[in-house]
Amino acid sequence: QVQLVESGGGLVQPGGSLRLSCATSGFTLDYYTIGWFRQAPGKEREGVSCISSRDGQTSYADSVKGRFTISRDSAKNTVYLQMNSLKPEDTAAYYCAAKRFLLCSSYGPRTMDYWGKGTLVTVSS
Repeated sequence: QVQLVESGGGLVQPGGSLRLSCATSGFTLDYYTIGWFRQAPGKEREGVSCISSRDGQTSYADSVKGRFTISRDSAKNTVYLQMNSLKPEDTAAYYCAAKRFLLCSSYGPRTMDYWGKGTLVTVSS
């Protein structure tokens, strides 16, 4: 049974940092591309970052480039999203999602097969 469980969200001041974790089970992480997505109230879900199954290549939305870093620990079956220099506009529910052998150039809210339930990030003073 495939499962993805996000953790690490919370309340942080602007300029602060958080590290989100996506713990996976039920599949071989190295065979799956993992994407991080977020959805703010009243807005559509958007892609934040992706790490490819094939070669570990990464991609980032322009809005988070240089501030967020995605990484994968295959031994722990976990993908991380390190978020630095957080801004109020980063406030959203953050989700991780998986799809087997997907190129990051093709990842998006409608292309992923498995989803976690999300973790809430609030950036506020």
